[in-house]
Order: sequence, then C-alpha cells, then structure tokens
Amino acid sequence: MDLMPSTRACPAARRCGPVDVLADVRENQEPMPSSVRHVRASDGTRLAWTSLGSGGPPVLLTDGIGCAGYIWQHLAPALARERRVLHWNYRGHGMSDRPRDPARATIDDCVQDLLAVLDAAGEERAVLAGHSMGVQVVIEAHRRAPERVAGLMLMCGAPGRLIDTFHDSPILKLVFPWARAAFERWPRLAAAGFRTVVTSEVAMEYALAFEVNRALVRREDLRRYFHDLAQVDSTLFVRLLESAAAHDVSDHLPSIRVPTLVVAGERDGFTPMRLSVTMHEEIVGSELLVLPGGTHVGPLEHPDLVADRVQAFLSSHVPVRRRRARAPRPSAARSAAPRRKPVTRRPR
Repeated sequence: MDLMPSTRACPAARRCGPVDVLADVRENQEPMPSSVRHVRASDGTRLAWTSLGSGGPPVLLTDGIGCAGYIWQHLAPALARERRVLHWNYRGHGMSDRPRDPARATIDDCVQDLLAVLDAAGEERAVLAGHSMGVQVVIEAHRRAPERVAGLMLMCGAPGRLIDTFHDSPILKLVFPWARAAFERWPRLAAAGFRTVVTSEVAMEYALAFEVNRALVRREDLRRYFHDLAQVDSTLFVRLLESAAAHDVSDHLPSIRVPTLVVAGERDGFTPMRLSVTMHEEIVGSELLVLPGGTHVGPLEHPDLVADRVQAFLSSHVPVRRRRARAPRPSAARSAAPRRKPVTRRPR
C-alpha cells in the first residue's frame, strides 16, 4: 500500500507552492464558468447546478457542509478539458433555495437531491466526487443507487459521524448539543453571531494558523469559503451537521465494487488521515493518495498533484466514451429511387 504519492503512480506529481488561486475567480466571477441551471427536488426545493465540458461518464462534484464550490476551483476546469463536469449546491447553499421545511436538511435529502441533479443533467451514471461531508453523501448515494455510480473519488472526508473524530477530540461532540439548542432557541441572535464570527479577521487568522498549511494556501484562497459559509442559514447548517453527525456508511465500504480513489491530507485536522486510510483498506481495489503536508483543503494546497492523479485515475479506470462517428446520411440523389438506364432507340 502506497501512502505517499510516487512518481510511478503519478508521473507529473510535484509539490505546489503558494499560488493566487482566485485569479480566475476575479476575472470571471465564477470558478467554473458555466450557466446555472435549476431542478426541483421531490419537496419542491429549487436546486442549482452547473455543467462544464463534454464527454462521459461525467464527474459530479459534491461539496462539504457550508461550501459552494470553492474547493473545486482548480480541479473542475482541469477535468473539463476531457469530460463533462457537473457541480451542484446543497439546499440553502450557494444558489440553491432553502427548503420550506427546515427539517428537510439531512443526508437523505442530499442523496435524493444528487440523484435529481443527475436526472436533470440527463446522465445515467457518473463518477461521484465528494469532499469532506460530501464523502458521506456520495457513498450513501452508491449504497442506494449503485447502478448510477461509475466510480468514486473521496477527498479529505470520513464515512460518517464527523463530529466524533473532529481533531481526534471529543470537544465538538460535547459542545454541539449546546450550540444546537442555542440556534433553535434564539435563531436570529445565533444567526447574526454566526455570520459575524465566520466573516471576522479572527476566523481567517485561526484558519491560517491551525487548520490549513499556510505555506501552501494564501489568505485569498479561503475568502470564498468564508463568504459562502456566511450565506448559509445557520439553523439549516446546524440541522445538516446534526444529520451528518449521526450518519455512518462504514458498514457499506466492503460492498463498494466501483473504481475508487481516496485522497487524504497528511495534516488534516477536520477528518484525520487515518480515516481515509481505513476507507482505502475497506474498499476493495481502491487507490490512496496522501498529500504531503496537506490539510482539509488539500485540493487547494496541491492543485497540480491532485489534478494529475485524478486524471490518471479516470483515464485508467473510467475512460471517456468516444461517440462513434455516425454513418453519413444518403444524399437526396442517392436516397431517391434508382434511375433507369437510358434506352437508346434505333431509328426506324
């Protein structure tokens, strides 16, 4: 088992230094330039999704909680050069509407929404890529509809109960019930406090100091994350986190029989690397890439390494289907009734 990337497994692998990853965002106002489309979920909630590139099977990108696509800003355009790339927003995230019923913010709802997006995109099967909580969502989608899954890419995530293993500490698990009660009792006050905290300079400095590799990620890299997080309804966020905290697909891992790539950050505190190693060991035939010095935002810290390895994985296990050239349609002259040979009459 290779825990560290090697040049044999990924010929173009290299350590990536700090880059201005939002340059494209500032120029285009959208990291995955494509028109936003919508589909109605089973309960009527309007979901936003985008499509970039062509060729299948496509890759469907699924975010972590509170996120709306920032983690894919390098990988999506790289993959779209060869195949179709779909991305969607959870309920109440990004450009998707909030559900009328706040209780309809669960992992189950996310899975149903994911399948609704696939239907709207006209795709029977796709490679499902999940980051953070998105790992739980895509594995659950495989459990419920394996025929719709051509492959899995599990990035910086865990199979379930994510607050139990947060920083390998019980603190979040102990504090969460109190936080949930506060959000439910004083929703407006809690929401205002939530937005104030996540948009503060203190939150940025804390993230740079303790949650990401400051040598590989710049302040600008995280601004969109905090912006997207601040737009999420705080009560919906807490309810979705509660669902993810109770959800677990560990028992399904040995049943997975599709090509699977597991990507882990060597210094990931949100979902410690050991969880990714365990998923790799439980999923038969899976591949594992550990990002050196990588954290929970590994795809931003090592954009080239991740893109190179993902493309190699897809090319090897889920190659792009090339459409067969259609036979040319017969011309009008050819499709007409066959001409009779001219008859030469002899003069009488």
